[in-house]
Amino acid sequence: MTREVVWALLLFAALVASAAAGSFLRSRLPEPHRNQETIEFLRIVTALLVTFIALVMSLLLASELSSYDSAYHDRNHYAASLAELDGCMRDFGPPLGAARQELHSYTAAVIASTWPDEPRPQGVDYPDTSKFPLVGEVPALNVLINKIGLALAGVAPKDPFHQAIAQRCSGVFHDVVDARWSVIEDAHGSLSAPFAAVLLFWMVLVFLSFGLQGPRNLLATFVIGIAVISVTSVMFVILDLDLPYGGLFGIPSTSMRLALSDMLR
Repeated sequence: MTREVVWALLLFAALVASAAAGSFLRSRLPEPHRNQETIEFLRIVTALLVTFIALVMSLLLASELSSYDSAYHDRNHYAASLAELDGCMRDFGPPLGAARQELHSYTAAVIASTWPDEPRPQGVDYPDTSKFPLVGEVPALNVLINKIGLALAGVAPKDPFHQAIAQRCSGVFHDVVDARWSVIEDAHGSLSAPFAAVLLFWMVLVFLSFGLQGPRNLLATFVIGIAVISVTSVMFVILDLDLPYGGLFGIPSTSMRLALSDMLR
């Protein structure tokens, strides 16, 4: 079970329990604590809390969506840079043939390790990715990309034409390395567990106050249920966007697979 599903289920259970606890507590409070003046004061405080939480969640959702869009763009740029590097090495000719094979293996290994639940790339040999981490730096892939860089640095152009191509390949390789680190950093979520726990605590307080204020009838229960589902779904989306690879909104492998297909033509 993924992290976002666990947190969403915990939030759902906590909000339902807090609303039920508030309703139970209201029936046990002495009459002076249930008069109209007290309820009105409680509504003012609750409105303040609801406004604050809504603001925080809207800003958090906007931030996570922006981070997700950035990660999506970085992945597409990374795939395009890999394809461009392969094309440049192909233009240089046979001296970089072995390095091109390393690039194909590297690209296929990235696809297999980043999207392990999808079909594995075909038509190219690459390292076993079963033990590769889903996020972060992978030493085996770092070795492959370093080999490609060393091969590019070691070529000896024999004429101005090949010299120009070698310089272009070197520049594209640096773009690939920069894009690679951007993708690695994008894969790490920015939402901390302590912050999520504090936000959950605020929501519990709000729904506890809902239970204290709401009448004990079927319509009120239905409305609170809708509120619980709405808040839980928003939090699920935030948590799912926080980890761009995997989950309901995971970044697809399409751009990387298209880049590999272009390399193998």
